[in-house]
Formats: sequence, C-alpha cells, structure tokens
Amino acid sequence: MNNGARGVLVTGASRGIGRAVAEAFAARGDRVAVHYGNGTADAEKTLRGLSGEGHVVVQGDLADPATATRVVAEAVDGLGAVDVLVNNAALAPTADSRHAIAEVGYEDWVSIWRRAFEVNLFGSANVTWAVARHLLERSAPGSVVNVGSRGAFRGEPEHPAYGASKAALHAMGQSLAIALAPHGIAVSTVAPGFVATERQAVKLAGDEGDAVRRQSPFGRVGTPEEVAAAVVYLASPEAAWSSGTILDVNGASYLRP
Repeated sequence: MNNGARGVLVTGASRGIGRAVAEAFAARGDRVAVHYGNGTADAEKTLRGLSGEGHVVVQGDLADPATATRVVAEAVDGLGAVDVLVNNAALAPTADSRHAIAEVGYEDWVSIWRRAFEVNLFGSANVTWAVARHLLERSAPGSVVNVGSRGAFRGEPEHPAYGASKAALHAMGQSLAIALAPHGIAVSTVAPGFVATERQAVKLAGDEGDAVRRQSPFGRVGTPEEVAAAVVYLASPEAAWSSGTILDVNGASYLRP
C-alpha cells in the first residue's frame, strides 16, 4: 500500500464495469470497497482479484435509503476513510426490463420506471450525500464520479426509464459539482456507449452483434477497462478542474452537438 493510497467506494462492483473500475484503482495502490447488491460469489471474486491489500466488500440494495447510508458507513469503517466515490450501481437494460410504450402494460410500466429511478438516481444521490458529508466532516478534498450513459443523450426507446434515469444522474452530477467545489470536492460523469461486459456477451455473439459493433466507426464496442481508465482519470487530483464534465466514452458512436 503506498502512502498516497485513497479509500475508494465503487458501487455495483461485482462484475462488468464496476469490477474493472475496482481493479484499476487497486492497481494504483488505492484501497477499495467493493459494493454489490446481489451475487456474493461475484463480489468475492472481484475482491480476490484486486492487487494490494486493505480492500473490503460491502453489500446492500441502494434503492433503500437506510441501506445506502449504511453501505457508506461500512465502507468508511472498513477502509478508514472514503476519498473517492464511483456511482456505478444501476439497473441496466435487459430483455426482461424492456418497456417500449406501445408494448408494455401500465402496471409494468409504472413498476419499471419506479425501480429504475430508485436505483439509478435515488440510490446514487443518497450514497453521494453520505460520502459528501463524510468528506465535509473531515474537511477533506475528494472526488465523485458517476457512471452515466450515452442513452441519456440519444434516447432509449425500448428502455426509456433507463435513459431518463441516466440523464437525471448527469444533471445531478453537474448540480453537485457546483455545490461541492467550494469544499474541494470534484464531481464528474462518464457516459459510456455499448460495453462488452459479461451481461452483453450473448447479444454480441448473436445476430445483433455486428450491428452493435457498426455503431462505432472503430468497428467494435468498448471494454470495461476503457471506461475504468476514464473514471480513474476523473477521480484524480489532476482532473479537479474538469469537475462538472460529462465525458463521452463511446468510440464516436454518438456525437453530441
């Protein structure tokens, strides 16, 4: 462990982008709290794969406000302090959560929208509050990096709740960047495009795979490690002047004006 090691809480770190983010911070000598909602075996696998020492696992459904603050408290206890928060936990689009408005019934529509915002926005907001207050009590600088989505800009017609919740997460980050800057706390967001996580392996191997890869002029999709590299940069002291930014990490598959 190096003398400049920070405490980093990564939510939704049991697989995919979250695991890659946890690994990237650990590789630079930081102590990481690996948060997960479900899937103990995956979270333990992430923990075992982290270089260095001093890492911990914390569990809980962030949609519950009391659980969100408990998770932060456990991360602080386990790491000694939290200096960086990565809001990665989210309900991502799946075939089961598809809710195109012309196809889904009202009861499912309401349920999917409520759950998406409870996790993707409210959970992130509550965890951010707890980490920010922890930093303020310590009079310490810090960083918050939100994992948003390209879908917040281009639209998600088959998963509108996901796109809307990520757009709200982007807006939250910019509001908090202004609010927390006087305290030395930077807040920024990455907006990935399609990423080759374990969850997307079947889709990429199937008939849709080529079409997805053609979305980018590079002819491929992103990797979790590429998103993690952007997160680590935005969480660095050198990136403090980029607070409030939303960094597109989508291989030029969607260009904003």
